[in-house]
Amino acid sequence: VQLVESGGGLVQAGGSLRLSCAASGRTVSTYSMAWFRQAPGKERDFVAALNWSGGSLYYAYYADSVKGRFTITRDNAKNTMYLRMTALNPEDTAVYYCAARDVQSNSGTYYYAGSYDYWGQGTQVTVSS
Repeated sequence: VQLVESGGGLVQAGGSLRLSCAASGRTVSTYSMAWFRQAPGKERDFVAALNWSGGSLYYAYYADSVKGRFTITRDNAKNTMYLRMTALNPEDTAVYYCAARDVQSNSGTYYYAGSYDYWGQGTQVTVSS
């Protein structure tokens, strides 16, 4: 599975962005997928995840710092995941990475970066004050 993020950029505080993560190599409709971010000098932190729970059922999880401002969605027809970010603030500045794991072979924890098998190259989000 290959993952490619896009949609990052420079935005003023209070603004919005939508990130995309396009998957290729195989269909990821039964994969759990997530967004992480990493600011300079900091560890890679969990942002949001969509866990596949069977059939067409997914559960969304968010870090407390983004709850109510960010929304994670996916379009299985396009094999793509999205992160809609609103009310951005300078603390959201980071490189954003998408990640995926096959839950049928990997039952790791959704908020733990080590649980994911596939990663994108990252897209920079910079929020100016």
